Amino acid sequence: MTQDFFPIHTLDTVRPDLKENLETVKKNNGGYIPNLIGLLANSPTALETYQTVGGINRRNSLTPTEREVVQITAAVANGCGFCVAGHTAISIKQIKMPDEILQALRQGTPIETDAKLDALARFTLAVIHEKGKVGDQLLQEFFQAGYTAENALDVVLGVSLATLCNYANNLINTPINPELQAYALEN
Repeated sequence: MTQDFFPIHTLDTVRPDLKENLETVKKNNGGYIPNLIGLLANSPTALETYQTVGGINRRNSLTPTEREVVQITAAVANGCGFCVAGHTAISIKQIKMPDEILQALRQGTPIETDAKLDALARFTLAVIHEKGKVGDQLLQEFFQAGYTAENALDVVLGVSLATLCNYANNLINTPINPELQAYALEN
């Protein structure tokens, strides 16, 4: 029933003014349109926000691996299976994240092989659960792990991006594309 209100748009169903956008997404994603994009195409403003903030997030002070730690941590915390699958695919195919780190993130367990990334994941969780009020002790631990004030604010940026995606997907329980099924949590 929910998808009656929120269709997942394709090139055949999307508004004419968004068709070129979705064609570009398809080209840049190996020939498919992630269902998240098809969902967000119901609101051109939401789609534009996602794409704009995503572009900004990709050039923040965190490394690509650190950005994926933030995204997967948020997706797991927010119960977004679609985003866990999507960011797992990115972490494997593009980032080449070590399996033990990826599995710890997917399971929501400590990253025992990398203290710095573990501090980042714990900080990200605290930002989410405490609505940014992480407290002096955790902030100090984050800084002692080698992170900076800029990094802390870029975690907030990443959580903001994740919140848009996670909540939109959770709103309709977005089905995971066949291209991402191998990266779903149950796998």
